[in-house]
Amino acid sequence: MTGVLDACALIAWLKNEPGADVVDDLLDRAEEGETDLYISIVNLVEVYYGFMKDLGEDHAREIMQTVRETAVMVIDTTDGAVFEEVARLKSTLKQFSLADAFGLAAASVYGGAFVTCDHHELAKFEGQVKTPFLWIRPAPQTT
Repeated sequence: MTGVLDACALIAWLKNEPGADVVDDLLDRAEEGETDLYISIVNLVEVYYGFMKDLGEDHAREIMQTVRETAVMVIDTTDGAVFEEVARLKSTLKQFSLADAFGLAAASVYGGAFVTCDHHELAKFEGQVKTPFLWIRPAPQTT
């Protein structure tokens, strides 16, 4: 299975939050050459600035070094097919965030699942797109 990581999935792994085990399994499979694992540069920037804001620039750089040491491949924003799919998603699903559009477009173009935990933002789009979601943790219970 090819996967494209959402920022929240990578953050969950980096912080050892719930769902980290799912991402860890994907990373292990990517290291073994059993799967391809990607992240859009836009989603990677989300990870970087989040750690920079919370823990400072030095720590954010260390986090990026950790990511570079994994088998995750970074998809550039100039990938023409991804670029066009982002535009299509944003024009049809107007409430979709730009960063999520990059991740989902990359998953669509690369033939994989969008690996995420962001039920709050993305669950409402699940039936509206062809690309599958791989949820790394269950949806929160509503009361």
